[in-house]
Amino acid sequence: MGKNYKDSLKALEADIQHANTLALNSPKDDNGACLQMRIYFSPAVDLFSYLFPWADCKIAGALGLLRVFVYQLYADGKTSMDVHERKASIRQFYGVIFPSIMQLQSGIMDLEERKNKEICLKKYTRKEGLEKGKLSDDDIERESECGICMETKTKVVLPNCTHSLCFKCYRDWHGRSRSCPFCRETLKGLKLADLWICVEASDAVDLAIILKENSKRLFMYIEKLPLVPNACSTL
Repeated sequence: MGKNYKDSLKALEADIQHANTLALNSPKDDNGACLQMRIYFSPAVDLFSYLFPWADCKIAGALGLLRVFVYQLYADGKTSMDVHERKASIRQFYGVIFPSIMQLQSGIMDLEERKNKEICLKKYTRKEGLEKGKLSDDDIERESECGICMETKTKVVLPNCTHSLCFKCYRDWHGRSRSCPFCRETLKGLKLADLWICVEASDAVDLAIILKENSKRLFMYIEKLPLVPNACSTL
């Protein structure tokens, strides 16, 4: 955050806006609601900013002059702002709420990535077996083996030609050659980040469960925050 009150407040507002945007695309609770946040300004905060313009707004937050109010936004546009709003400190926002929302968003991206990799795994299994409608048990076992060392390991897929091999064999091969060991497609300029990882469907399912549990924990944490009295006003 910034070194003075004005700059640090702008940073806080930007982070809350970013958190609200991420929360709209994060997993919802059982009622289909997502979390949203806004800043509460105590009437005395103007005096604080006048007397201490050099102070970080976190100091105002520690004094209770600034709070982050958390409420739920439902699919029909209604909110829990009037009856079920919770208040969090700036420290709680940066220490728990904001990181949790970013983690959920990262989990969604990871889940989508794993689903895409699962599709890739299914798409590039042996075509002869797919044309027959079903792979035999022996075919399935062979598909899980590395084509070089013949061991059953997690495999990487070369993005240009879509041939696959285990990471150890890829590393050994790439150390002495810049072409695919199966079709000689060039591997020049290929980085580790460009490789696709073959994953099983159960991995994606497990990640979806973890994502749902993390979302549930965040909502439970919010429920434990103190309620905002109806008399509170925001600017």
